[in-house]
Amino acid sequence: MPAVTSCTARAVVAPRASADKANKKPAAVPSAKPASLAAASFAAASLAPSAAFAATEAISQTASGVGLAVGGAAAVAGVAGLLVVTDPNRRRESMMSETGGDEAESVRNYFNTVGADRWKKIYGETDEVNKVQLDIRQGHQKTVDKVIGWMAGKDMNGVTVCDAGCGTGSLAIPLALSGAAVSASDISSAMVGEAEVRFNNEIAAGKKAPSVAPKFEALGLEECSGKYDVVTCIDVMIHYPTDRVNGMINHLASLSEDKLIVSFAPKTLAYSILKRVGELFPGPSKATRAYLHAEEDVESALKAAGFKVTRREMTATQFYFSRLLECERV
Repeated sequence: MPAVTSCTARAVVAPRASADKANKKPAAVPSAKPASLAAASFAAASLAPSAAFAATEAISQTASGVGLAVGGAAAVAGVAGLLVVTDPNRRRESMMSETGGDEAESVRNYFNTVGADRWKKIYGETDEVNKVQLDIRQGHQKTVDKVIGWMAGKDMNGVTVCDAGCGTGSLAIPLALSGAAVSASDISSAMVGEAEVRFNNEIAAGKKAPSVAPKFEALGLEECSGKYDVVTCIDVMIHYPTDRVNGMINHLASLSEDKLIVSFAPKTLAYSILKRVGELFPGPSKATRAYLHAEEDVESALKAAGFKVTRREMTATQFYFSRLLECERV
């Protein structure tokens, strides 16, 4: 893996309150100075044990050659107001203007172009990834492994599974190889096409083909239809704004006869501030949408849709943070 080069960062420090008050001078802010990607992760660590997937992934993009170092939790608290009032939707609106205001179509375009290339690298096996991308790959895989672990010991032959937002097949493929009848879909034709190629490569390499071949389709989440024993939707909710999450959960619930498994980036004050900081320095290949969701809101929506949470896990790495819920129909 290539070394991560250092980049220019703006350091924000807490005001020297007592000295400046006595001298009646504004707090001094040091000039920009070199800082490595590690500085950005250190700043995130000062706020929480680990960085949020949506937040630090946004802050620490190296594709744009920009990093951000923040001098401690007190500094973040001091600039929180400024970050909140700064318009976070400018780039989103710019992208949406290309699709006549259709946000879903804007997301589709992203994941079929620069987004597809970026996330195929993250979810793949190439060494051409930076520190952040590798960490996200490892974090995502940990979440996938937990889902597979929950299925371990169960006879999956003939079990119908809908993997909505399958990406490049990190979950859909092992479930299919375990014998499940998998319907894997993604809004990106490029991503789901890669998933199908990877599955076929596994079979060509000697893996046993399931009795029912998996179906790979380029479909938006709301376009998925049918009834399944299990519905999974991993690391997709981050692309859904708050006002669309309930509808998303209701639709997923309508597809499931028995079990629903979802993951999301939980919303806390620290993660919200970090995400907002990251939006000030967007990389050209980074998704411009990264939505955090309060766990109680997600659970309430699941309850309203007829499901109860039976198991929950947290996956945390340096740049990835995800809450995983296993739910059963009441």
